Amino acid sequence: MRILMIVTSHDKMGDTGHKTGIWLEELAAPYFRFRDAGADITLASPKGGQPPLDPNSQVPDALTEATKRFEGDEEAQKAFANTVTLDGLKADDYDALFYPGGHGPLWDLATDVKSIALIEAFVAQDKPVAAVCHGPAAFVNAKTKDGKPLVAGKKVTGFTNDEEKAVGLEKVVPLLIEDEFTKQGGLYERADMWASHAVVDGKLVTGQNPASSDAAADEVIKLLGK
Repeated sequence: MRILMIVTSHDKMGDTGHKTGIWLEELAAPYFRFRDAGADITLASPKGGQPPLDPNSQVPDALTEATKRFEGDEEAQKAFANTVTLDGLKADDYDALFYPGGHGPLWDLATDVKSIALIEAFVAQDKPVAAVCHGPAAFVNAKTKDGKPLVAGKKVTGFTNDEEKAVGLEKVVPLLIEDEFTKQGGLYERADMWASHAVVDGKLVTGQNPASSDAAADEVIKLLGK
């Protein structure tokens, strides 16, 4: 079982002067779900090397057993410090694709042509493609082989408009996932704010928020029959 996890390289929250990046729980929880299930994991990012972590995801209230394990795990830390670039990555070499969130993907992965090409290749090969929280921003410009938006007619979720308003960033972010998916014909689903909620439609898996990280990863493992 080989899983490609693509994370953001973007570290600026618009022009607010605040930092952003990956939300640690959304990387750590799926990473260990996959690794504990026997997966060989590749961590990649648009710029390669050490990607940025959202500092807010490292405050005490945001820490979980998975984040603590990630911070103390030598193998995980080495992989995180040395993410590969997207150059030369092929869907042929992996069984599933997963995008952690954090606000960063709204700025880089939403429009990254190499990432979009990888998503479309995984979909064309009928392999699981998954994302959690803001990770689904990576899907907004992806198309199916017949040229339709990837999410059109599909049940999907992602960070809700209400959750974005609750963190005070609805006017800062370049796109709202709920609005984008709805505009593209996605059948957007949501649970209560901050509740775990993962949605599966065929081989497409989406999770609503940080609390959905484990659930989204578990759905990928199920699709892989592990």
